[in-house]
Amino acid sequence: MPNWYYDKKDLRNTPSARDGVDYETERRYRREGARFIMEAGASMSLGHNTVATGVVYFHRFYMFHSFRTFPRFVTASCCLFLAGKVEETPKKCKDIIKTARGLLSDEKFQSFGDDPKEEVMTLERILLQTIKFDLQVEHPYSFLVKYAKCLKGDSAKLQKMVQMAWNFVNDSLSTTVSIQWEPEIIAVALIYLASKLSKFTVVDWLGKKPEHLKWWDMFVQDVTMEILEEICHQVLDLYQPSQAESAPSKSPPQLPPSKASPPMKRANISPITSKNSPNIAVKTPLPPMPPTEVVEANPIPKHITTENPHYPYPPYPMPPMPPQGHGPPLPYVTMPPVIPPQPPAGWTHYSHPNANKYYPPGPPPGRNPYYPPQ
Repeated sequence: MPNWYYDKKDLRNTPSARDGVDYETERRYRREGARFIMEAGASMSLGHNTVATGVVYFHRFYMFHSFRTFPRFVTASCCLFLAGKVEETPKKCKDIIKTARGLLSDEKFQSFGDDPKEEVMTLERILLQTIKFDLQVEHPYSFLVKYAKCLKGDSAKLQKMVQMAWNFVNDSLSTTVSIQWEPEIIAVALIYLASKLSKFTVVDWLGKKPEHLKWWDMFVQDVTMEILEEICHQVLDLYQPSQAESAPSKSPPQLPPSKASPPMKRANISPITSKNSPNIAVKTPLPPMPPTEVVEANPIPKHITTENPHYPYPPYPMPPMPPQGHGPPLPYVTMPPVIPPQPPAGWTHYSHPNANKYYPPGPPPGRNPYYPPQ
């Protein structure tokens, strides 16, 4: 099975980072995509496991692809669509798109293109190949409940602490802790954080042994306080109002995946197009056309009528049509033969007040003799 856990160095060297997206912007994109999945899941009454699975798919997907190539909201809708089928709570693609249309602004919904359903269905195949069809995902929720049942203390304070830890697990989906540590470690860290904030000190638990210095030693081993503190700080950073989130988003609307890059290169990293426009390729203006050389010539009349004495119309007498009787049409062998070209008639100049203005008093040089006289 593939290894889905990455360290800090990997998170700093993602395809988006190599594609020109800075670290803080990528973190914001991940938060926006994860929160969109949670909001859409809540609107459609999906369970917490379905929502969490979709968010984990989302974070894993962008460890292989760039945010410039695949718009985050289209990817988030696709992840929720796939997670619903995996967790046996399926939702129709059109219902997810309808929910997304209600949650997103017109500018953000432009990334779904002219055919949103086709965009999501096409991206699902790329998502499955990216996550290598490893669909089963474990979440900290089950471990949180399992560990909480082993703790002893005041039931009211314990219930309050577990509820706070559950909320922290929900909020941790907006971070990258799900692709950095196992769900058992995340559950321990967030119970530890909730116990500190709720001032509930765990002093006794079921199955306590002398070699257990902390309550989590009976569940996970070799977990240092540095790891727990790192997970806690990532979750607490979500509640710090940053300057980037308070300022309006300057990112332009993203193109749908089918238009953001050619189909053959859609699964690869798109090249950097412009610093100010990360999603729309900059078109190089064409060089100016060279000036055309003006050639003086006799003007050509725009309208040719039968009244023009130099253009007898028609030039040759039309052959008589054979009589058509009843029955099938005549075979080709009985059709009249093609009249060979006639020699040109002699040139005759007619006096006309405007004759010299448009037509010279003689045949034009180089005139094909098979053309009608002029």
